Amino acid sequence: MVGYIFISPFILGFLLWFLLPAVTALWLAVNDWNLIRPPRFVGADNFLKMGTDRLFWQSLKVTTVFSIISVPVGLVLSFLLALLMNTKVRGIAFFRTVYYLPSIVPAVASAVLWAWILNTEFGLLNVLLQALGLPKVPWLQDPEWALPALILMSLWGLGGSMIIYLAGLQGIPETYYEAARIDGAGRWAQLRHITIPLMSPIIFFNLIMGIIGSFQIFTAGYLVTNGGPQNATLFYVLYLYRNGFEYLDMGYAAALAWILFFIILALTLFVFKYVGRMVHYEISP
Repeated sequence: MVGYIFISPFILGFLLWFLLPAVTALWLAVNDWNLIRPPRFVGADNFLKMGTDRLFWQSLKVTTVFSIISVPVGLVLSFLLALLMNTKVRGIAFFRTVYYLPSIVPAVASAVLWAWILNTEFGLLNVLLQALGLPKVPWLQDPEWALPALILMSLWGLGGSMIIYLAGLQGIPETYYEAARIDGAGRWAQLRHITIPLMSPIIFFNLIMGIIGSFQIFTAGYLVTNGGPQNATLFYVLYLYRNGFEYLDMGYAAALAWILFFIILALTLFVFKYVGRMVHYEISP
């Protein structure tokens, strides 16, 4: 009985904040409801509608491209940054703090800051380009540049992944490196045969979280570009939000949410099956 009392907060939280909303969303997905008139059962119509919805495919394309670029780049850069922050030099704690701070800045504040940095006329990035003798770039006005600009913005929060990598790096016994140096292994050999294999569980974790997070991106597309220009940054969750709270098509929005769930689930299972086999939890003798 005592055990049930201890787990009851988790059970209640699961029922109220996960299971109930999920069941409600499934019910909404098979109904037509605009928050005003009573819901009307439509079966699979909301799901079939996606096949001919141009903006659905556009939002899925934009989000996929964003994920394909931002996730690998973020994984590599945060790992390299963690390697740099793992060095034993004077003042390294200060630099660790500096690189980590952006990851805890509220998303809205980050969006406002980057909207200024990427401003065509007086943004910091274009000021630097002009100082180098290069022309201004319409980061947020040109469909060709808007998505790359938001990908660049997403790298602002690498500090979170960096800290996770750093914790893993500091957990690798120094004796492994000492033995490798005695055997004549250089830095590259140590990185390849010791660091990366032992860090593979953490790399795998950051990969999974990166994929999930990239498909749920919303704030940057909503506050910085509002999906424009010409729907170049119309992310999936932004399109879902518009259907639910701007067009008041709650049934279609719920159907979009369920499709997103299955997309993320499928990608996660795929990564577990084909990438998970490359994860090492100890160095082979």
